[in-house]
Amino acid sequence: MAEVRELRDVYGRRYRVGESDRELLGRPRRWITWLAAAAMLAAGVQQYGFGAIVPSLSRTPGWTFGGVVLAFAVWAICQAGAAFPVAWLRERGLLPAPAAMAAGAVLCAAGLVTLGHATSLLTVFLGYSVLGGLGTGLVYATCVGAVLAWFPDRTGPRAGLVSAAFACGSVPFVVLAAALPAARPVLLDVTAAVVLAVIAGCAALLRYPPRHWWPATPEPRAWALDRAHNRRPAVRHYRPAELVRCGTTLSLYLVVVLAAAVLLFDLAYLATFTAARSGPGLAAAALALLAAATGGGRVLIGRLADRLGRPRILRFALLAGGVAQFVLFYSGEHRHAVGLLLGVALAGLGNGCCYTLLVGLVREYFGDDSAAQNFGILYSAKAVGAVVGIGLATLVVTEQGFVVAGVLSLAAAVLSGRLTQPGRPKSLLPAA
Repeated sequence: MAEVRELRDVYGRRYRVGESDRELLGRPRRWITWLAAAAMLAAGVQQYGFGAIVPSLSRTPGWTFGGVVLAFAVWAICQAGAAFPVAWLRERGLLPAPAAMAAGAVLCAAGLVTLGHATSLLTVFLGYSVLGGLGTGLVYATCVGAVLAWFPDRTGPRAGLVSAAFACGSVPFVVLAAALPAARPVLLDVTAAVVLAVIAGCAALLRYPPRHWWPATPEPRAWALDRAHNRRPAVRHYRPAELVRCGTTLSLYLVVVLAAAVLLFDLAYLATFTAARSGPGLAAAALALLAAATGGGRVLIGRLADRLGRPRILRFALLAGGVAQFVLFYSGEHRHAVGLLLGVALAGLGNGCCYTLLVGLVREYFGDDSAAQNFGILYSAKAVGAVVGIGLATLVVTEQGFVVAGVLSLAAAVLSGRLTQPGRPKSLLPAA
């Protein structure tokens, strides 16, 4: 083994060199990508698959559409709210990755079983919303943190791939839920068993490298000066306490709130909206396309962001998401199936891709030292977005809800154009 030493670059970033991924893991680090992606494939069913069963849950005697989607809102609050505590505990050695993933596996499975057998909304709130939400949050935060730790030189594309898996994993479930509506309890039980096995299997193998670990290639100080990879390096490293006092944080937080509100509105309302006008078949196709477009878009955007700049791609994504809502509104008014699917694809490519960009923006704006914790703080904006978006789905159960969602997404696009790196004069920033 080569000598382990620590280097610093011109930006003050630290690099631990001398240990290879094979020495630390016993295998190449790309294994971490596939382990994290597999766990996210399983965990994402609770978010993207939930919309597929909203119509059938709403028909349960004594249950209402508002009560069902409120359970989804609480789930999103628990899931997003877990990100920062998980990162904080892991940084202090109190919650190792295998333990977090194992706990997440059990809780995710419990949430799915609850959806299949609950006889009251209170049970859904406790089992799916709280336990399932916390379980998904444990898995999500651990997997994103693993990508940040093992791929400091290729965060954007790897984060895009792992984040894409979170959306794409629900596509088979959405199709089966539409094809076998009467078999919902059995389908959810089988899904829970698969989710438990996959995430628990990944938990047994997933590990984190030492803090500030860097691979054998590229040479870190040369990489730091390469503008192809470091278009706008952070001026300095922000700890979580400093992050919350930074003006840029509020603007970025609001952007995430609005983007999350629009995506969660679509997930909560799209199936019910489409099924009432064009039948359950098109509703299932729309939800499956939304998940697939979100997943595919995250991979594409993760790669484009490194080349074209994250702020520019973020504005484009939010603009596309806003246009998508108006397309959905028009298609609903005129019952155009093709237009509806086009709007769904745009929505997935737009608002659904913002979380992938957030991973890179956190490093670009606030540095690497506390990237996982800082991501957790900003990701918690999804919880606020859940209140806004699902509240919108509950209060405006007509096509008009898409108009409001479109305005929110366009407002986020305008706000994202005002983002600047903390500590760097706006006039000195290269165009991006």
